[in-house]
Amino acid sequence: MVNIRNLDPSASPLDYYGSELRRLREDAGLKQGQLGDIIFCAGSLVGQIETARKVPTREFSERVDAALVTGGVFSRLVGLVLRSQLPSWFQAYAEMEAKAAYISSFQAQLVYGLLQTEEYARALLGVDRPGQVDELLAARMERQRILKRDNPPALWVVLAEAVLHQEVGGRPVMRDQLAHLLTFLDHPWVKIQVLPFSIGQHTGMMGSFNLLRFDSDPDLFYEEGYADGHMTANPSVIRERSVGYARLQAGALSPEDSAQLIARVMEERYGDKPEPDGRGVA
Repeated sequence: MVNIRNLDPSASPLDYYGSELRRLREDAGLKQGQLGDIIFCAGSLVGQIETARKVPTREFSERVDAALVTGGVFSRLVGLVLRSQLPSWFQAYAEMEAKAAYISSFQAQLVYGLLQTEEYARALLGVDRPGQVDELLAARMERQRILKRDNPPALWVVLAEAVLHQEVGGRPVMRDQLAHLLTFLDHPWVKIQVLPFSIGQHTGMMGSFNLLRFDSDPDLFYEEGYADGHMTANPSVIRERSVGYARLQAGALSPEDSAQLIARVMEERYGDKPEPDGRGVA
C-alpha cells in the first residue's frame, strides 16, 4: 500500500526530508518498494519516512544518497532532522556543544551523553518517553559524532563514583558501559576522572553541570533540571563554576587511577556471578 500524505516542507526538518525523499525518488522513476529493495529495507519504511511518520537514520540516509545519486543531500540533512528530535529546551545546548572547542562536564548521577553506549542510552530514554526511544536514541548517537570529527573538541569528564554504581539497564548493560569508558583511557582528546566517595562533601553536590569553551565565542555554563535546562554566558557564573570544576578535577582520581576503579567496579559489581547450581549469568 503506497503511503500518500501531503507535507509542508517548511513545517519541520523531518517534513522537509520526507518531501525531498519523495521528490527525488519520483524523479528517479522508482516506487517506494523499488527504492526499498535497492537500499535493503521495506518499501513501507520508505513510505513512513516520506510522510514524516518515522525518523530516518544516518545509515538509511547514506544508502538513499548512493541509490539516488544525490551528492550527499540526505547525509547532510539527517543531522538537522535528528537534532530536531531532541527536547526543544535541549536543542540550543546540543547546537553549542557541537561547536565547542573544549567541553568540561561534571556528572553526579549518569554517564555523560557523549560517552553513553546505545543500550545504556536506550534504558535511560525509555523511562519517560517509551514511545519515542528510537528517535531519541538516534539523536543521542548523532551527538556523539562530534568526537569522531577530524578536529574534535577536547572533552574532560569528571564522574562521581555514584555513576559507576547506579545500575542502568541491568548488569550486562552496565558492564558494557563501563568497558566503553575504559576505551577512552588512551584517547588523545577525551579524559575521564572519577570523584571517589572518600572525597566527602564537594562543590558538585548541587548537581551536574557542563562548561563549554569556544575558539572565538564567550564561554557557556549549562545545567539541566528535571524538565528543562539553563544555559548562560554570565562571566561571574562562568568564573565561579570554572573554579568549582578545577576543585573537582583536583579532588578526583587521575585518569589512570580512575580507569582502575572503573575496571574494579565493572568486575566486582557487574561481572558474571554464578547461579546456585553453578551456572553463570550473562
